Amino acid sequence: MYWPLGAPRIYAVDPSLGPHNSIGADGDQAAIGSSDLLPEKLQGQNVSSDETAATDSDTGLSATLGRDAPRSQDSQPTESHIKATNAARIDAASESIDAQGTDAIVGLRVSRSGQLFSTFTSNAVTIWHTRPTAVLARVIRSSHSLEAYGINTSLLLRPDSAVLVVQTALGYLITYSLATNVSNPVYQPSFPQSAGGHSRRHSVGNARALWGGNGFLSGSGEGRGFRELAIRFRMVIKIDAGVSKALALDNELIVATEKPAAVQCIRWTPDANGSQTSTELLSRMAWMPRKTCVTNMVHDRAMNLATWITADGRGFAVQRTSPSTPDDATSRQLFRGYCFHNPANDKDVAVKAAINARFSLIAVGCEDGSVSVYVARDYVGNIPLSHRLQPSVSFSSSGKITFMSYSPDGYCLFVGFQKGWMMWSVFGKPGGSSFVTDRNSAHANNEQWLLGVRDGAWVSGGSEIMLVGQNDDRIFIMGMARSAVSGCFSASNVSQSLLQTDSGIMIYRGNESSGIDSISGEANLWQPVPAPASYLLNQWPLRAAVISPDGRYVAVAGRRGLAHYSVNSGRWKTFLDDHMENEFAVRGGMCWHQHILIAAIESNGNYGLRLFSRELALDNSLSLHTETLAAPVVLISRSGEDSLLVYTQDNILYHYVITATNTSVALVQVGQIGFHGIVRSPARVRALSWILPDEQIRNGDPAQDVTVAAVLFLVDGKLVVLQPSITEENGLKYEMRVLAHSVEYFGLMRDRYPFATPPTDDSPLSNVPMSASTDGEGQFRGLADSLWIFDGQSIRTWPDVQELLGSAPGEQLHAVTIHVDFYPLSIMSERGVLLGLDPELVQRRDLSFAFYKFVIRTQLFLPAVFRHYLSQYDLPAALSLSHQYTHLPYFPHALEILLHDVLDEEVDRAPSKEDALLPTVISFLSNFPDYLDIIVQCTRKTEVRSWRTLFEHLPSPQELFDEALNKGWLKTAGGYLLVLQTFQELGSSSPQVVQLLSEAKEEEDWELCKELARFLMALDETGATLREALQKVDLSGEWEMQRDSGSSALPLPSYANGTELGLGIVSRSRPQSASGKLSEAMSPEEVNGNGEGEQEYFNHGTPQRNVLPVNETLDPLYKRVDSAIRFIGSGPPRKVIVITDQPLETLEQEQSTGYWYMQVHMALEVAGTNNPDGTPKDGRARLEIAIRHPPMGDPFFLVRFLDLAPANNHQAPGPEGHQGSVRRIDYIGETRATNKDFVDPNKGSGIVADSWSKDMIYSVGPTQEPNTCNHLIQRVLTRLGLAFPPKLQAVFDNANEYTKRFSKDFVMGVWTLSHDIASPDFGGVRSEPWIREYSIIDPEFPELKYTNLVLDRDDLYIEW
Repeated sequence: MYWPLGAPRIYAVDPSLGPHNSIGADGDQAAIGSSDLLPEKLQGQNVSSDETAATDSDTGLSATLGRDAPRSQDSQPTESHIKATNAARIDAASESIDAQGTDAIVGLRVSRSGQLFSTFTSNAVTIWHTRPTAVLARVIRSSHSLEAYGINTSLLLRPDSAVLVVQTALGYLITYSLATNVSNPVYQPSFPQSAGGHSRRHSVGNARALWGGNGFLSGSGEGRGFRELAIRFRMVIKIDAGVSKALALDNELIVATEKPAAVQCIRWTPDANGSQTSTELLSRMAWMPRKTCVTNMVHDRAMNLATWITADGRGFAVQRTSPSTPDDATSRQLFRGYCFHNPANDKDVAVKAAINARFSLIAVGCEDGSVSVYVARDYVGNIPLSHRLQPSVSFSSSGKITFMSYSPDGYCLFVGFQKGWMMWSVFGKPGGSSFVTDRNSAHANNEQWLLGVRDGAWVSGGSEIMLVGQNDDRIFIMGMARSAVSGCFSASNVSQSLLQTDSGIMIYRGNESSGIDSISGEANLWQPVPAPASYLLNQWPLRAAVISPDGRYVAVAGRRGLAHYSVNSGRWKTFLDDHMENEFAVRGGMCWHQHILIAAIESNGNYGLRLFSRELALDNSLSLHTETLAAPVVLISRSGEDSLLVYTQDNILYHYVITATNTSVALVQVGQIGFHGIVRSPARVRALSWILPDEQIRNGDPAQDVTVAAVLFLVDGKLVVLQPSITEENGLKYEMRVLAHSVEYFGLMRDRYPFATPPTDDSPLSNVPMSASTDGEGQFRGLADSLWIFDGQSIRTWPDVQELLGSAPGEQLHAVTIHVDFYPLSIMSERGVLLGLDPELVQRRDLSFAFYKFVIRTQLFLPAVFRHYLSQYDLPAALSLSHQYTHLPYFPHALEILLHDVLDEEVDRAPSKEDALLPTVISFLSNFPDYLDIIVQCTRKTEVRSWRTLFEHLPSPQELFDEALNKGWLKTAGGYLLVLQTFQELGSSSPQVVQLLSEAKEEEDWELCKELARFLMALDETGATLREALQKVDLSGEWEMQRDSGSSALPLPSYANGTELGLGIVSRSRPQSASGKLSEAMSPEEVNGNGEGEQEYFNHGTPQRNVLPVNETLDPLYKRVDSAIRFIGSGPPRKVIVITDQPLETLEQEQSTGYWYMQVHMALEVAGTNNPDGTPKDGRARLEIAIRHPPMGDPFFLVRFLDLAPANNHQAPGPEGHQGSVRRIDYIGETRATNKDFVDPNKGSGIVADSWSKDMIYSVGPTQEPNTCNHLIQRVLTRLGLAFPPKLQAVFDNANEYTKRFSKDFVMGVWTLSHDIASPDFGGVRSEPWIREYSIIDPEFPELKYTNLVLDRDDLYIEW
């Protein structure tokens, strides 16, 4: 629901604007120590005042202005704020700053209105304006004050921003009063006078409001300017018992003390009896354990609930009690509470807490970094555990929890840790995180917001979050993009994928695309639209947004008023009259009916609905209709074609019908329902809709809808349905059922277009077979009547909501569950796709900062729905549903996923024949024309061991081959050849291959002919079978798999777990350590040294990586394939070696696991060659992935192929390695590939390009899928028909550049055998290393030799 977006804005107090720009603490020229600065006496138990607090030497208070005005002009304080104060006070403050220097921010607090916030350091407090972000005033404590009272440890801000309380280390509370003067701005823009200039005339209309009297262009939220703020010292309160935690509420200050452990309540003003304090010892609280104290407290005003954390790690839900009469004040308990979190071990000890009033949740952060979330069902202790949240990294990588807070709308939980931060949705879906960052880069760029959080707060209504880093003096304000559902729950917001920020919206335009483009992950499918600057000037931030069901119009609402936008024309409409715009505020949401905007509003204490037309100007006098209501609106919802549901805070649901004529539009109330005694708290209802019987929709009276409608409520994360029934007295009663828990949002498809109307007799689906999912007239509804929910982990759907409502109260209808690894933003039911977003952190070498963007994610839900129907043996329903999606280009892929998932499951668990679903799935697939393709595509993506299970329920592969051939599907028929070979139904001189080859020749499908030739070479490496087949189809010529210098190699894509066999078939079970083709001139002793120690080498330390068991009958085929797919080439034979570097001093031990990591770097070298006349042909070449250190910028990885030297001396690699390393040399074999075969700079092709395509990424680390230089070398050797010898294969299996874990002894044991293989004689010695680099350059930029090469099969893509 929330995604971090962009890079944070950064603010800090300029230390140069310190005491020299000081002002008095009271904001005027009052002398230090004047009567208005003297502390007031405060009488009460364990509370005393320091009467000397305001003396000249003790207070040492000064307020200073910051520097964060707009930098495009000289922003200066007004005249009243630049007058000097008492000289002695300035000197004292100056000495304090000089002695302590700039201090890191300890924490921050935000006012309830969000217009002000305050930060504090160990010796200062700074008051900021939120938007525009700038310092209004600063209080700096003197060194004497710090010595007397202690440094600042915490800061409290009364919710109304009138009182500020500083908690000190020595148990004092220093209070200040804040006074705001709206008529006197703090900052005045001034522009230097320039001669000969001219002023530009600004356009009229709303744009003129953006320009101030001095010609200053204001930004979002800056219409009211900066308010003058005066800080006035009030008093110092000494708490003799010591302060462990304090809490500032509207009416009182609650202080938890240490010795004795107690809670004191200090009223801001005395009560009627003159009493100002009350105290209750923890030992007298029957619900509190003995010998403990309160260490943390948080309070939520909306729930009237506090959470206390005690020293023993328990969590308590606490409410403040008030005495019935003044006489009861001394005898009555001040608090009542219940323990809901009792740690089972030390890791479960509570340290932080956060309250979510919107969903009635309490989150408790634990010692081990996990978060336990509880649901508060009532106020009498019924607070069970809802779910637990675990960070994506270990505790050693995250550190302890330092900050927790729910967003104002309750949909997002932000948790700050000592070493980063992470976000979760309300019911536990992981979101943005800083733990994916490259910490070295973040340290280099001083991006503390990625490295750890000390404190934070949500601002701008949840559109931004403020963060304070560890030991940092800066404030980072990070923007958020959030789903419009969070601010305005609407069926169209769920279906149309609308995002909102603090100053704009983002519209998903994929719904307008057709075919595969509609589910593309391209970022250009999102259209960012900034809100009008004239509207944001005074109404920032945006609080709600809603899109029309057809996606044509969008409306937004900020602090006051509203604006709407046409997607097609790209134009906004706003109120031309500022008074009309400020006259009302949207409270309760908005929705669209065609081009009519319906808004629930509050105006001068009155509540109602207003209708505006997109075709008319925004003007209250032009509103189409106004409906007055008796109570504030909680939410409004469209239902069906013309129904409007309005739910108000007096617990009444109103039903309106939207009636339109040629000249007017009006709302006509046709019914209402009171839910008194059923819904306890209307404010906690997040969404609602209702479900009418189909007969009522077609023929019923709208006035009777309220008597037959089943009402859906989303309350506290529970999806509740209220079903009506008639009592014996002809009264109406409702039966309540809870359909699901932990629901973040739901979607009722009948509320959306074009599914709002039940199918009619002339529906295109009227002739489909009868099934369980039909209405009373036999019409199939498909998913038009489905109900979808997201529970924080997966999407669940009931395909037929009427069936759900018609089930017995105790009957549980199983929902279709679709697991997703991203946050699903909307259900694109007409495309069979779930659309969602994933946050992505971008760190680039050419940027000195990191930023967030989001990535579009999609997932097909059709396989899960089909499986649901088939598991219920409802084949007609599955077929009927499939008819709605067969036009989609990816529909065959959805069927393939269905078959793959069912096959994998049944291979593993082997169900009985009665429970097996695979036969039903195959029967279902046989109804589609792509049936044969689906089967063969599934075999490509499953292991060979699964084929037997699959073909037990299919015709024989020979029959499927013949069927495909008869239909002319040659490539499909080719796919069944490998199946026939695997089942040993295909001989070396198979007529099937000849028949297919003949058909391919007739169709002139030469690509298929080439694939068949490769396949025949795999069957018979001598080539006799291939020659015989070619003769039978009258294809003459020598078909040796050979390549000249100008041709392209056969494409051999690499796979992490398989080897290409031709015909697009991948074998997944072939072991990676199969031996390669070795030169016949080399003996085993020469290859493996003295031949000893091999078994010990494999058995030393940890074993090789696990590989799937291999069918021994297939092993000869794999060996033949090894030799058949090798690149033959046309050059002279060249010896190939692999050089492995092991820098022993770089062995690293991972602290959290204790494992050691071995860094291994491999490079492939090929001997140089001469022409027949003895002249050099190819220089000795080296292939590797290297790190380039350019003259400017950061280092980066590149794939490079180097021609090391002229070849006439056949230079050999020397035994030396990198500094401090040990080098191992392994002879691999021979090749006839030339340097141009490896990389052709003119065509951008070759063996290297085939081995490292443009979409590959260099990745290392224990948590990533490895793809390193070692993998590149292995893929190149495969294409040469070579492979690692066993010992080197073991190194590859156990190293892979920091990706495998093993003991230090194993690492050292491997490298004691480093020189058991003699270096092969390449003829000559290495004299002039790396004379020239092979010229892989961009023709347009020939001077750029050192570039990052991202190699593709067809081209070389160069980045710099």
